[in-house]
Amino acid sequence: MTIREIIAEPLVIYNENKIIPRTKQEIEQRVNELMDITGLSKSMLSRYPHEFSGGQRQRIGIARALALNPKLLLLDEAVSALDVSIRAQILNLLKDLQKELSLSYLFISHDLAVVKYMSDKIAVMYQGIILEIAPREILFSNPKHPYTKTLIASIPEIDPEKIKNKTIKLDEPSLTNIRNTYSPTENEILEEVEKDHFVSKYLFDEMNSLLNKN
Repeated sequence: MTIREIIAEPLVIYNENKIIPRTKQEIEQRVNELMDITGLSKSMLSRYPHEFSGGQRQRIGIARALALNPKLLLLDEAVSALDVSIRAQILNLLKDLQKELSLSYLFISHDLAVVKYMSDKIAVMYQGIILEIAPREILFSNPKHPYTKTLIASIPEIDPEKIKNKTIKLDEPSLTNIRNTYSPTENEILEEVEKDHFVSKYLFDEMNSLLNKN
């Protein structure tokens, strides 16, 4: 498929199913708009994905995702495969689009620096279970769950005075045993410990004990 076909496909499908009827001219106009707002040249429309860099392909994917004017985008490791400089460009593009189009993002990433840059509210997950939810500044300045503390302590620091030594080894036998025998309980319930800050009891005591040993 050409870039034109890739970006237009959601519009064509919705048109064929009479969900959002559009003429061919309207579809082409929308494709051109999407190219513009994602920083892509219209000269690319007849070319193919393999001809472009990772950053350009990501822009193409974003353009396609925006085709039907969504209010929410799910971004799962959206920049993890990109070089640092290209990653910054895509993140800034996403920030600009969010403001311009009033978008909400569900942003999934293992990179805490990226999470901190992109997020207003953060949920920390472990083995598919949410352990803590808080606004960005609160989570990074005052984490409550020992797993969250470990994640934040693992962020590289240039200043040796700021290096945090206390972390949890997640392959500890005690944690492995709990995970292997786990069944849903009331420990999954999130309790509000302060305004907009919620923490789960799941593995709290076990991880806290390990954290305090180090």
